Amino acid sequence: MSAPTASPKEKERNPARSRELILDAAERLFAEHGYDATSLSDVGREAGVSRATPGYFFGSKADLHRSVLERCFEDVRRAVREGRDRALESGQTPDVILAGVVSDYFDFVATRPNFVKLIQREALSGRRTLDDVPLGLVTGQEMIAALAQELALPVDDRVEVAQMLFSLIALTWFPFVQGGVLGRVVGLDPDAPGYLDARKTHVTKLLLGWYSALGQDSALGTWHSALGVPVAPTAPAASPGITDGLPPAPTAPAASTRGPT
Repeated sequence: MSAPTASPKEKERNPARSRELILDAAERLFAEHGYDATSLSDVGREAGVSRATPGYFFGSKADLHRSVLERCFEDVRRAVREGRDRALESGQTPDVILAGVVSDYFDFVATRPNFVKLIQREALSGRRTLDDVPLGLVTGQEMIAALAQELALPVDDRVEVAQMLFSLIALTWFPFVQGGVLGRVVGLDPDAPGYLDARKTHVTKLLLGWYSALGQDSALGTWHSALGVPVAPTAPAASPGITDGLPPAPTAPAASTRGPT
């Protein structure tokens, strides 16, 4: 026999529980229907409390929306700290840690579809709500610091680390936003077995290239070998000219040195 469901009055006698129920309901509704199409009454009904209760706890709809986003960013901060501590305690080489970072980012996004939708809606709305959520900026700075610490990156060039973080977010985020549309256009099925693992490996390869270009490549040999990526000597820089940015002229085919990808 299932446990009895608490009545709205019983829920409202427990303020902490009511607050979490309201945040859960608001997160779902804002993610699925958007800010404008969601009312405080809708949230109260979804949470199983009286229609006035969300306003009692959070004031306005804007304040409730801001609280939902703040809770999401707290989840991000917690995940970043746990990942940083795990990486630093592992004693692994930076290349292995980078693969773990990529995997952690993919797994975080995969288990939080509402967060993905909320941020997408913010991007499309033009409201700039995140400007009023200082915790978002704090979270971003904490992510940069954690990444630099985990990978022993040069902390004096925070812009370069921020660029790498932005690329990491984009590469892990986009498959969940457009995988079912643009992914299928290019022949990738996000529902296929092994799809997520293949994406993790591909993104790790890309970021290893960036990492190596920074001169942080002393420990990459093992990982490159495992991925089937040959470590070739650096080619001399091309002379400036009209061919800059163009592919090199075709040469005679050579035997492939690449392993399985």
